[in-house]
Amino acid sequence: MKALIIIPTYNEIESLPRQVDGVRHIAPDVDIVVVDDGSPDGTGEWADRRAATDDHVFVLHRAAKQGLGAAYLAGFSWALERDYDVVVEMDADGSHRAEDLPRILAQSESYDLVIGSRWVPGGSVVNWPSHRKFLSTNANRYVRLALGVPIKDATAGFRSYRTPLLRQLALAQVESQGYCFQVDMAWRVLLAGGSVSEVPITFVERDAGASKMSGAIIREALVKVTWWGVQRVFGGRRGARAQGA
Repeated sequence: MKALIIIPTYNEIESLPRQVDGVRHIAPDVDIVVVDDGSPDGTGEWADRRAATDDHVFVLHRAAKQGLGAAYLAGFSWALERDYDVVVEMDADGSHRAEDLPRILAQSESYDLVIGSRWVPGGSVVNWPSHRKFLSTNANRYVRLALGVPIKDATAGFRSYRTPLLRQLALAQVESQGYCFQVDMAWRVLLAGGSVSEVPITFVERDAGASKMSGAIIREALVKVTWWGVQRVFGGRRGARAQGA
């Protein structure tokens, strides 16, 4: 199985080297593409130097910060052009542990979408303040209610997609960013008849750099998920079903 890890970056010079080293140690046969949005702190330059000495590391440069969703879509296109079997989304900041990657890759042999979940039995978060837990758990409850899906962690960003399923999706129509992008993609997979599994992970709050969370990201997710829920109800769509791990 030919797998690619997509790591979007913007000012992640402190954490990216550790994340790349961790992935290379845990999954030495897997490729990595760093999608850098013109980081002014030298993240892209570091990635270039690493790629020059490591034939499993590649870099995709973009001129300016365009958002998480756009970065992953660029990574998807890069992967599809090179005939990878599976692509994995992974943060640069260390919150997605390399130790959990083998479990996601193993499940990706059987499921179109595998979500590394904080909110299934065995999943956990480390060093999160109570308001972040409240926001995440209730956001996911709202997604389940609005869209009629049983996914416990639809906002999770540590996940894999099988590329045959990605080729069926209208990726050019995806405009969501942030956590909304993750919900959008999961919803599209389910509506396309794709299979979904959630596996437990330990999510660790970043210890370097700054979080990209903002009020605009939260508002986008609330507005779009509500609209998709209205479309589901009045458009006659049934809640899609996910298969548990």
